Amino acid sequence: MNQHEILLKLENVEKRFPGVVALKSISLDVRAGEVLVLLGENGAGKSTLMKILAGEQAPTSGDITIGDRKVSALTPTLATELGIGLVHQELSLIPALSVAENIFLGRLPRNAFGKIDWKKARKEAGHALEALGVSIDPAVEVRSLEVAEQQLIEITRVLARGPRILLLDEPTSALSDSERSRLFDVIRRLKQRGHGIIYISHHLSEIPMIADRVTVLRDGVVVDTLPAEKADENTVIGLMVGRRLEEQFPKEVVPLGEPVLKVAELAAGKTLKDLSFSLRRGEILGIYGLMGAGQAEIAGALFGLQPVRSGAIEVEGRPAHFKHSSDAIAAGLGLISRDRRESLVPMQPVGPNLSLSWLAGRSLFSRLDLARERDEGKRYVSDLRIRPASTSQKLFFFSGGNQQKVILARWMSSGARILIFDEPTRGIDVGAKAEVFAVMSRLVSEGASILMISSELNELIGMTDRVLVMRGGRVSAELPREDVSQQNLLHYAS
Repeated sequence: MNQHEILLKLENVEKRFPGVVALKSISLDVRAGEVLVLLGENGAGKSTLMKILAGEQAPTSGDITIGDRKVSALTPTLATELGIGLVHQELSLIPALSVAENIFLGRLPRNAFGKIDWKKARKEAGHALEALGVSIDPAVEVRSLEVAEQQLIEITRVLARGPRILLLDEPTSALSDSERSRLFDVIRRLKQRGHGIIYISHHLSEIPMIADRVTVLRDGVVVDTLPAEKADENTVIGLMVGRRLEEQFPKEVVPLGEPVLKVAELAAGKTLKDLSFSLRRGEILGIYGLMGAGQAEIAGALFGLQPVRSGAIEVEGRPAHFKHSSDAIAAGLGLISRDRRESLVPMQPVGPNLSLSWLAGRSLFSRLDLARERDEGKRYVSDLRIRPASTSQKLFFFSGGNQQKVILARWMSSGARILIFDEPTRGIDVGAKAEVFAVMSRLVSEGASILMISSELNELIGMTDRVLVMRGGRVSAELPREDVSQQNLLHYAS
């Protein structure tokens, strides 16, 4: 293998959308046996670049050279033929199909009579999963699996096609540390075989673990490309945001008031067995647990999205029975879910996405308040610095961090006073994270209360007043702010 062989080269690639220049004169290359980590704030153009390389979008101008073949644009079929595989940040699995069907979608093995060979499909899917160190039954439906497991299937599906150039867009956002380690082992093996990998991540701690070189995008432009050993966190953040990020966790000290939400012996789903806690006015209460500890089912149970087997919920001192999410919204609750796609209407602009919370529980014949949509859309686009600063652009064209801001704006607009943040920074960059945290601090200083379910230890340490640690579907420890540390969180979660 020639370590210096250039597998992929971009020359002056640009991409323009109506009113937006997403990429400007992008030139970079990917070599055999290397991981090029691509960094940048949300909206910097990373995902757009990945979609161009996967043939899902055509560049406005520029050239792409793969091996010895130069093209002006790719199609998904051509990208696959030329050995390019993309693992999307947002899952593209079909929930109602089995794991094996998703892995071999469009190319299921067939027998001599032309019929699908299900036994062979499940066997080969099992081998593909084992190569990633994953133990999942290939026959189960994808919708029955947790998000982290679905992420691993998404990765397996792409790897099963044997790409020479692998594009990984935030692949570890839903993975535990052990799952991430297994993925990194696979990536190292691919490097040794001469594959080239572009790896997008918002976890800067992953740079020394996996990167050979680091390219930073800002506002659709390549700012710099550095060897990994020179890409320390402060340097990278400075390149990404154009300034040093001195305060990543803008936590404000807020006097805590009376309990606004009480939960007693709550049981729901497969893993949540016995959850009891109270949330006070002005408090950010963190919940942490390893995968399968039960924390993934809390948001749905509290927001009327899944049945509660037993237990009691009180809101502002009154018993609450949420059969539907509209009941929770009427009681003053808001939810930022771990999967943005569950919360947004991507083919609509900001205004209609804000008004979803106002319309909850209303009659189908209720009139739309278009003036309010327009006025509040403009207000929050400005107030939260949503980019692009447009109330007419569809959210489909917004970056993940800006979509997250729109969901925040929805609940601020609705007047919700009890907010459930379920993995609120999944898939967004350090700059957008700091802005989300600043909004959280602002909300609690104005009297709101936040339940923050997160797997990010530093975020819990930086932002919470108290953390409940979960294990086996129950609370194993309650830690005041002064005792919230990585060591304590991991100790009580294990």
